Amino acid sequence: MAEAAAEKAYYRFLVLFFNCLLTFGSYFCFDIPSVLQEQFQGNLTCPNGTHHNGTGHNGTDCVEGLGMTPEEYNLLYAIYAWTNALVVIMAGFLIDKLGNRFGVFLFSFLTVLGSSIFALGSHFRGTPYLLPLMLTGRLLFGSGNGSLTIVQNRITAFWFKGKELALAFGLTLSFSRLGSVLNFFFTQQFESHFGIQWTLWGGTLLCVLGFLSAVVVSVLDKMGMKQLGLDGVIQQESKKVRVQDVRHLPLRYWLLVLTIMFFYNGIFPFVADASKFIQDKYPGYSQQAAAYIAGAVYDSSLVLSAAVGILIDYVGLRGIFAVGCAVLTLPVFALLAFTFVPPLVSTIWLGITYSFAAASMWPSIPLVVPQATLGTAMGLATSVQMIGIGLSNVIVGRILGTKSSELKIPLWRWQQMMVFMLANTIACIVASISLNIADMKQGGTLNRSTKRSSTEEPARQPVDTAPLLSEVEDEGSIN
Repeated sequence: MAEAAAEKAYYRFLVLFFNCLLTFGSYFCFDIPSVLQEQFQGNLTCPNGTHHNGTGHNGTDCVEGLGMTPEEYNLLYAIYAWTNALVVIMAGFLIDKLGNRFGVFLFSFLTVLGSSIFALGSHFRGTPYLLPLMLTGRLLFGSGNGSLTIVQNRITAFWFKGKELALAFGLTLSFSRLGSVLNFFFTQQFESHFGIQWTLWGGTLLCVLGFLSAVVVSVLDKMGMKQLGLDGVIQQESKKVRVQDVRHLPLRYWLLVLTIMFFYNGIFPFVADASKFIQDKYPGYSQQAAAYIAGAVYDSSLVLSAAVGILIDYVGLRGIFAVGCAVLTLPVFALLAFTFVPPLVSTIWLGITYSFAAASMWPSIPLVVPQATLGTAMGLATSVQMIGIGLSNVIVGRILGTKSSELKIPLWRWQQMMVFMLANTIACIVASISLNIADMKQGGTLNRSTKRSSTEEPARQPVDTAPLLSEVEDEGSIN
């Protein structure tokens, strides 16, 4: 019998291409405020035409913008993070119950709706409607974007489990990071020519691109599942999913979640403050130069993610890589805390370990939970990650103090922050070693290569017809 198109490699990579485009625009859109912070907090009007586009600072220039206070501006990010942490849990469960196609339409539509309301709010500067509209937009955008990543990962796991799984996860991460990097390079220039309103609508347009990609992914996913004869099987499994199944998630899953949380606790809070840290500690760095050096963490991951994914697919050893990433991250924060080695060395180094961590940790989740409950598992993992990052940001804020942000923060405070980053990294090492011990007792799934896994297991059986958690009495039967 002729091989169905859905069983061929080109088909799953076609699905992957449009799946990657789901979050390209939303990640670009998410980071727009960070590039245009001066414009968001700028004056409503500038006297005598003294206006500049935020490319420099001096006492006489006036930045014309939306007139937000620093507290209001930071609220845009806070509402995104906490909404994300709350919504992704329910979102993951809904995806498991109602399917990938429901999730991809709903959450990509929410990113379009949220970014549209956000852009609309910018037209109401100087009125009481500005902040409520922009916060509402950010809330809806956060509800969609974090949840969209879960359904994106679920689709990737379905089509690539037992094949090029780490490569596929690496490419989706690269596309998301590409959105962030392109935003960093082009948004300020676009705003200087067209203004902040049209810039925000441009971000909305990129979210529309994500919605159109969602349509294509849905069609390809539906056609592929029918060709493989699995559409009905998945639907039957999904109907059995219950909230109580969370209690049966295996120990390996929870250790993996802790490993992810502690590692990311050391990455994102550091990057958020890295630019100011570089200016405060190392002499001779301008704000722009410091921002470029801080951004090297993401630049490295953008360049390396796909290649690292190929490597991990070939050699396996995901659990070993998780330990290695954490151990090799320790010197980064030690160098930053106690030496004056150029900061670019540390940020590139951190970007490399981040690339290996992302390619080894997240693709491990589909290997330890059944496909039918993968959305719930991804949602929980994302929520724990976001809560951890949020708490770390609060702790870092306490360590650095809250007085007069324009003054240099004392070096001893920065050292305390780096020690806190080190503590998170050590906790990550402990969690990842425990993960490997638990995995060895359950057959060593995480450290097998993809090639070995696919020869030992039926090609699609573990992904599509794995028993639900509530029906599994022995954790060892879940691979």
